Amino acid sequence: MRGLLLISGGLDSPVAGWIMAKQMELYSVHFSGEPFVNKEAENKAKSLAKAVGCKKFILVPFGQIQEELTKKCNHRYYYILTKRLMLMISEKLAKKYNCDYLITGDSLGQVGSQTLSNLTNITMATKMEVLRPLLSYDKIETIELAKKIGTYELSTGPEMCSLLGPKHPATKSSIELIDIEESKIDLNGMMGAALNKIEDEDL
Repeated sequence: MRGLLLISGGLDSPVAGWIMAKQMELYSVHFSGEPFVNKEAENKAKSLAKAVGCKKFILVPFGQIQEELTKKCNHRYYYILTKRLMLMISEKLAKKYNCDYLITGDSLGQVGSQTLSNLTNITMATKMEVLRPLLSYDKIETIELAKKIGTYELSTGPEMCSLLGPKHPATKSSIELIDIEESKIDLNGMMGAALNKIEDEDL
């Protein structure tokens, strides 16, 4: 079995990857926010992917997509829309790299986008099974495990995933509303442009 870990430079996704690495081979994908963040975010994610045993690191340019979402869609739904797009792109990458599952560091209720209704609508973006090993963890449990496995220090420092996000994200959503927001953008065009520019390397 092989899983594709959506990895950021934060605490949660590396811990999720470490848990699942005991069950399957791991590849990783990082969605780069350049030009809104510098190369440090990518390097941080790559180091974390290697630390938890990922065999491959895939880089997806995502900054322009994030910018377009802020301009064309209701900003309150930004996190839901970005995560749905990440899953859509990851599903296509999973098929390309023969991965059986998608893996995320989502934890129920830790941030505004990770409420039950929002996670449900995010998951509906893909037909693949999404594994969330930290779903019931609280932040303290995740921090303690990160310290135990040696990823805590690597994960410290500013996290840029919220750079373009709203101050008051939607904590509830419906798939009907999300469909309306996604109709405002060229989903297939955006994904195609990103997929044409991916980079990968063995770790």
